[in-house]
Amino acid sequence: MSKVTLHYSVLASGSSGNAIYIKTEKTRLLVDAGLSGKKLEQLFAEIGENPGGLNAILITHEHSDHIKGLGVMARRYAVPVYANAKTWFELDRLCGKIDVEQKFHFERGQTLTLGDIDIESYGISHDAVEPMAFCFFHGGKKLSIATDLGYVSEKIKGTLRDSQVLIFEANHDVEMLRMSRYPWNIKRRILSDVGHLSNEASGEALADIITDATQKVYLAHLSQDNNLRDLARMTVEQILREEDVPVNQQVTLHDTYPDRPTKLVAV
Repeated sequence: MSKVTLHYSVLASGSSGNAIYIKTEKTRLLVDAGLSGKKLEQLFAEIGENPGGLNAILITHEHSDHIKGLGVMARRYAVPVYANAKTWFELDRLCGKIDVEQKFHFERGQTLTLGDIDIESYGISHDAVEPMAFCFFHGGKKLSIATDLGYVSEKIKGTLRDSQVLIFEANHDVEMLRMSRYPWNIKRRILSDVGHLSNEASGEALADIITDATQKVYLAHLSQDNNLRDLARMTVEQILREEDVPVNQQVTLHDTYPDRPTKLVAV
């Protein structure tokens, strides 16, 4: 009897492009396709996987760092694509032709089963038409993704609790952002409730989300201009320690990268 496992790799994460790969023995999913088709193929090769085996692509929202390679990947590999109706309206305009047979609706608040993976979608606060994120369930394990959100509501915290793996946003250091050369309107957007989570906000939210089930937290969607991996990790770790979360004992923090994948590992 084969062991029940849920494997995953954060193929890339950051303002330059986002993609996460999730697989079981029967099912292979890609969450977002925010890099060129060529780069996505390279990232798959780096973890020893073939995008030709994908069963579906799930889209969180229509910003270019989440859909840049969607049209190419959908057409090249004839992969079904799942997004909500409002996001599809934008994708039709931004991604070129995707055959109607490949287009599926998956609305916020719904649960979808693809192969042997159950997927729960939930709404997030971001400046897109109807942004959402996902929790994945397989064999008693739960992996949750939460990036591109300006704040974390109590409802979202409840949705994310009891995840063995969390892929969670730590986008910027507030002082680095304030001192940056970004125009004020961009700074205001990032700092707003429909922008991105700071390192501090990430740590504070994680302190409320992490439970005895949690094993790994991947800090994701870091700004290349307004954050540093070491700074994000140290800031989140300090807050978690202050809140008596057993970092490096029960829970370990992990980096993600804009241009290379994390190891393909099992929950």
